[in-house]
Amino acid sequence: MLFSSITFLFMFLPVTMAVYYIVPKKFRNIVMLFASIFFYAWGEPVYIILMLLSILLNYFCGQDVEAKKEDIGKARRSLIFTVTMNLLLLGFFKYYGFLMDSINAVIPVDIPYRELPLPIGISFYTFQALSYIVDVYWGNVKPQKNILYFALYISMFPQLIAGPIVRYVDIEEQLENRIVSGRKLGQGALYFIRGLAKKVIIANMVGQIFEEITAMQIGSFSVLTAWLGCISYALQIYFDFSGYSDMAVGLGKMFGFEFRRNFNYPYISRSITEFWRRWHISLSTWFREYVYIPLGGNRCSASRHILNLLIVWMLTGLWHGAAWNFFLWGVYYGVLLILEKYVWGAVLDRLPSVARHIYAMVLVLIGWVFFFSPSLGYAFEYLGMMFGIGASGFIDGQAVFLLYTHWLLYLLALIGCTALGMRIINRIIGAFVHVRVRMTAAVVVYIGMFFLSVAFLVTDTFNPFLYFRF
Repeated sequence: MLFSSITFLFMFLPVTMAVYYIVPKKFRNIVMLFASIFFYAWGEPVYIILMLLSILLNYFCGQDVEAKKEDIGKARRSLIFTVTMNLLLLGFFKYYGFLMDSINAVIPVDIPYRELPLPIGISFYTFQALSYIVDVYWGNVKPQKNILYFALYISMFPQLIAGPIVRYVDIEEQLENRIVSGRKLGQGALYFIRGLAKKVIIANMVGQIFEEITAMQIGSFSVLTAWLGCISYALQIYFDFSGYSDMAVGLGKMFGFEFRRNFNYPYISRSITEFWRRWHISLSTWFREYVYIPLGGNRCSASRHILNLLIVWMLTGLWHGAAWNFFLWGVYYGVLLILEKYVWGAVLDRLPSVARHIYAMVLVLIGWVFFFSPSLGYAFEYLGMMFGIGASGFIDGQAVFLLYTHWLLYLLALIGCTALGMRIINRIIGAFVHVRVRMTAAVVVYIGMFFLSVAFLVTDTFNPFLYFRF
């Protein structure tokens, strides 16, 4: 069930909120838990068993790690067992097909195997479970004794299928005691509507342009067509994923939870290092806390630091997808971060701001080609087209037509990639002098955004969500 669906907006969410606010406070976690299980089962009825298995495994192993704290060896063995089981569950469903394809590619005969569907959200809830068990072992948190509360932490529907990845240490107190108020409900609704508009109005529309371009024979691309396709995808994935994250943060607020923001205008970055401080913040934080720092971080020799960065970014690439193009995408960013740290970072800092921004965005766009390509061969061919290798020319009628007919969409999308979009909305609302009129104006603006989004949903069948496959 997508947040940007009529079923969610007009059936699941209103019913869940009504029951949640009606029942006594002590029953609200139970309402959220059953709503979350129903939400997941709606799309993945079979794999609800897998998620419940993950809940039971990590709940009881968390208790076991805590019980063995006096014997560090036993506690470590319990931790290793739990981490291994989590990774095996994730690896079997996510990487089994990739492993078999890779083996078949290098041996003379094909080994037959059965493709496994990827359970929705498994990458996200597995990483949440891993952060919990490691934090228990490190002593950062005490294990949750109430299994229903722990089950809610793993399965909470606002962030279950696409994040943000919520660490237990950040939500521990909220599971037992959180503030539910009309103010937070209103703030959450604004966040949600903003995210819905980003997803439905912008992401879906530029996504259709990207689909139209990539449906063409790649050999017919001009340089402009190739760049336009790549830019369209960059805009689609940003508004798609950040919109969904905004909806998740908003839903959390509506139910009294506080989730950290997952995006901070990444396309205004002036280096790749800055880009990854602003893009998918919860994933970057997870890898920093649970992989990079335990490996030694940057408090080691240069050679070891370089190795640490490569390991983290190879894993980051594979987290996003079980394919060699995702692996190469991760390595690509690892190498760029190493180069910025040890080779050209000082030179980059002395360049004008505009030059640094162009540098960062060109490299990010090149990275997206590896991300959206179905194969490495397609990726390199597409990159060749972007730089004139094999292209039909610099410009063609199709690209000009798409730009001419969608220039306003691209303008709105580019404005929305910066804080300027929110400043314009706030300026419109702030133009009214009286507070009551200003509040009324805000309500009118956001209600208008909501119903415009619903109108797009009703009239358009194109409503994918890119991060479902991760």
